[in-house]
Amino acid sequence: MALLEIDNLSAFYGRAQSLHNVSFNVGKGEIVAVIGTNGAGKSTLMDSIMGMVKNTGAIRLEGQDLIGFDSSEIVKRGVGYAPERAHLFPFMTVEDNLLVGGYTARDDIGRNLAHVHELFPVLKQRATQETATQSGGERQMVSVGRALMTSPRLLLVDEPTIGLSPKVCSEIAATLKRLNEEDGLTILITEQNINFAMSLATRVHVLETGHLRISGTPQELAADDALNKAYFGG
Repeated sequence: MALLEIDNLSAFYGRAQSLHNVSFNVGKGEIVAVIGTNGAGKSTLMDSIMGMVKNTGAIRLEGQDLIGFDSSEIVKRGVGYAPERAHLFPFMTVEDNLLVGGYTARDDIGRNLAHVHELFPVLKQRATQETATQSGGERQMVSVGRALMTSPRLLLVDEPTIGLSPKVCSEIAATLKRLNEEDGLTILITEQNINFAMSLATRVHVLETGHLRISGTPQELAADDALNKAYFGG
């Protein structure tokens, strides 16, 4: 059963159209990736799901349409969001940034904070450090952790590897895989790092200039000559 349904979704910034009739589903318990180059519309897709962009079409979470609701209501309905480049409160501490994420799930704050510390032990060690002074990798961990503080059923992660070292990318990948396999969390990621996305996702969608061009399993897309040439230099 689909947890998230995107149906003929178009997105607009004023008169400029950024997404064009995009349709795909994310099943419960899946990791699905949307890949594409810079400017393909990946962040617009995520912002659309979170109610931050003018849209036509439909976005449904377990059959209930999300279009028309603001971001706080969408979070309450079970969508956690770790946006591109973290967008943290830079002069607040790590712990305060995490606690901000718990405002819609106050009854779960203690349990969720303990789980975030288990996933990212460094964040417990850096609890009183301002996020402005952290490394890029640690800020990304705070971003994902803050999204988990909302007790999500669906986790959106927008370009989690941007600007990070291969070692940190591997750590982020391992954490997302653990959340999926051990907690059953459904995850939608967007990425320019094709190898990262293909290593995690069960299904991959290729977005180009706001159009969904091709979809398939990682194995199917890796065997596609045109995609191989465009993204892997084959």
